[in-house]
Amino acid sequence: MSTALLCTPEGIERVQQAIRTAGLDGWLLYEFHGLNPIAVQLLGLGKTTRRAFILIPAEGEPVAMIHAIEASSWRHWPFAFRKYSGWKDMEDQLAELVGDHGRLAMEVSPGAAVPTLDYVPGGVVGLLLGMGVEATSSGDLVSRFHSVWTTEQRERHREASEIVAEIARRAFERAAEAIKAGAPTNEGALTKWITTELKASGLVMRPSCIVAIGPRAADSHYAPIGAGETINRGDLLLIDLWGAFPGMVYADQTWMGFMGAKVDARTQEIWEAVRDARDAAVTFLQERFDAGQDVRGFEVDDVSRQVITERGYGEFFVHRTGHSMDIDLHGSGPNLDNLESRDDRLLVPGVGFSVEPGIYLWDDIGIRSEINVHWSVAGPEVTPSQIQKEIFLLLDGD
Repeated sequence: MSTALLCTPEGIERVQQAIRTAGLDGWLLYEFHGLNPIAVQLLGLGKTTRRAFILIPAEGEPVAMIHAIEASSWRHWPFAFRKYSGWKDMEDQLAELVGDHGRLAMEVSPGAAVPTLDYVPGGVVGLLLGMGVEATSSGDLVSRFHSVWTTEQRERHREASEIVAEIARRAFERAAEAIKAGAPTNEGALTKWITTELKASGLVMRPSCIVAIGPRAADSHYAPIGAGETINRGDLLLIDLWGAFPGMVYADQTWMGFMGAKVDARTQEIWEAVRDARDAAVTFLQERFDAGQDVRGFEVDDVSRQVITERGYGEFFVHRTGHSMDIDLHGSGPNLDNLESRDDRLLVPGVGFSVEPGIYLWDDIGIRSEINVHWSVAGPEVTPSQIQKEIFLLLDGD
C-alpha cells in the first residue's frame, strides 16, 4: 500500500514485470471523481472531476490520458500525457491509447462477484470491448501492489490489535461492574464508551463497534437505536470493535462475554463450533504454508464453513469467513469467501484479512469470533497475541 507507487520508475518496473508474468498486454486504470480507490492510492491522486485513463503497458512508458482542465491534479505524474476535451475526442484518443493492446487488466470482477474490485462502469468496459480490448480482472495485481502491507503498517497493526483487545476486555468488565452496582448499562452507552476509548488511544480512523446482547447479536450488523437493550445479568454479549492509526491497517476483532458464572450447554456448543471453525482456518493456512502450496480465498472459507456444517449449524453461517484488510476496513485484496462470491484470488505474501466465522439464529442468539491474519513470508501471523478460547464469564453466581 505504497501511495503513488505508479508514479515512480521503480514502481512501474515492478508492475510491468508482474504484467508480463501474467501474460497481459498492460494494466488500464480508470478513475472518475474518486470512485476507484485503488487507482487513487496507486496514482497518489487528490481531487479529480473528469474521467482519466492510465495505461501501464507491459513494455514501454506509461501514459495518463486526462481531461484538459485537470492538469493541476496530475502535475506529480512523471510520465507521458494525452489530453482530451470533448467526448468524441476522448473516445478517439482512447482508441489510439489502447491500440493493439488486446488484453488489459482493469478493476472489474466477473459477474460482479467482488464489489471491492468492481470499480469500472459497464459502459466504459463496453466502450473498450468495441475497441477490441478484453478487460480482465486486475485482482492479483491489486492484491500485490495495493493491498500488501508495508513494514510500518504491519507493526502499527500489531500495536492497534493489542489496544483493541484491551479495550474489548475493559468494556466487558465495565458492563459487569454496572450490573454489580445495580445500575446496568445499555448497548448504546457502551458503544459510545468504546468509540471514545478507541479514539483516545489514537485509533482515529473510523473507530466504531457493534455491541449486542444475545438475540440482537443474531443480526450480524446490528446497531442499537438510541440506548438499545439493557445489559443484564444472564445476558450473552457480543462486542465487535475496530479502528486504525492514520494511514495504517485496521485492527478488527469480535469477542464474546456472558454476564454470569456459567453458560448453558447450547450456548457452549455454538461457541465451540465457531471457535473451532476459526482455528481450523488458521491451521489450514499454516499447513498450506508449511507445504509451500498456494492458497486461495475460497479454500479457507470452505474449511471454516465445513466445521460449522458438520456441527449442524451450516445454514446459520450466513456470511463469508473473512474480508480483506488494508487501508480500508474491508479492503480490496482477497476475501475468504465461497458463499457471497467465489473469491479465487491468491493470498499473495503481505496481504491481510479477518477470520470471523459466526452462527446466527434469528431473534435468538448470535455468536462470532474474529481475529486478523497477516499472510507474511514467514507464514500466517495472527493478531491479537492472545485470542479468545472460551466465552468470558463476567459475574459470579448468585
